[in-house]
Amino acid sequence: MITLRVNGSTLETDSDPETPLLYVLRDDMELNGAKFGCGLGQCGSCTVLADNMPIFSCLTPIAMLADRDITTLEGLGSIDAPGPVQRAFIEEQAAQCGYCIPGMIMRAHALLMKNSAPDEAAIRDALEPSLCRCGTHMRILRAVRRASEGFQEQTSAARERNR
Repeated sequence: MITLRVNGSTLETDSDPETPLLYVLRDDMELNGAKFGCGLGQCGSCTVLADNMPIFSCLTPIAMLADRDITTLEGLGSIDAPGPVQRAFIEEQAAQCGYCIPGMIMRAHALLMKNSAPDEAAIRDALEPSLCRCGTHMRILRAVRRASEGFQEQTSAARERNR
């Protein structure tokens, strides 16, 4: 039995320890934000966060994730209350087919958690492992810059409250 912490909830699973996290998320937890794209860690559509670091859930066996905090797209917000990165992607209409977007959002969120004011090179570097075949790269970059502004405002507000 392996215990996973996903989006603040605990799941005990008797799945084979070598089972990729993606299948447990989608099949057992019904969290369908992470997508199966290539199964090889080359497209990024399956990206989730483990301890705020992006990982390819299609490649990562659940045995490696015990005692780690896993965050999926669903853990960042909801349809009614999207998180700042999700909201920025919506406002910039960054999705065309939308298949890559969950992974892009997760990578952008991880970047902004570390650096709320990344430059263009840092954004491109963070998103590089994710592949968008529709060519919405410019809208995706605008969405991350917009989300960055929201993260900076939150950081400033938090500093003010702590004074």
